[in-house]
Amino acid sequence: MPTATPAPLHLRLFALAYDLFPLAALWMATAGLVLLAAHGDVDVAHPPAGYRLFLQFALLAVSAVYFVLSWTRGGQTIGMRAWRIRIVAAEGGALPWPRALLRFGVALPSLTAFGLGFLWCLVDRDRRAWHDLAARSACVRVANANV
Repeated sequence: MPTATPAPLHLRLFALAYDLFPLAALWMATAGLVLLAAHGDVDVAHPPAGYRLFLQFALLAVSAVYFVLSWTRGGQTIGMRAWRIRIVAAEGGALPWPRALLRFGVALPSLTAFGLGFLWCLVDRDRRAWHDLAARSACVRVANANV
């Protein structure tokens, strides 16, 4: 485990809330591109099942790319930069992309299980959530303001 101070749960949640803004922009652009690919010929009240499934997959993929690239290239999303926290590998250094992808995959049930995976930070002595444990990563405070 790194010697850095683990980030408290409230900072992680604040960063996640901040990340909803760039994600919303990415989701809107993605939905626009999917609609463009369908030539705009979709009844939004009754979209075809294939269209809806493809759109959901595209939105999930864009979300995964946003988080995985952020965590592997600098260890921070836009929201994490604002709250001065970073994702690092448990042994120190950058998180490799397969573990970042695993972290994202486990973070989804961590969040959708009524946030229990995130609340695990409150009982783990190193403040790790389920996705941190699965990916052998840590969410730590950044010591200086120059992130």
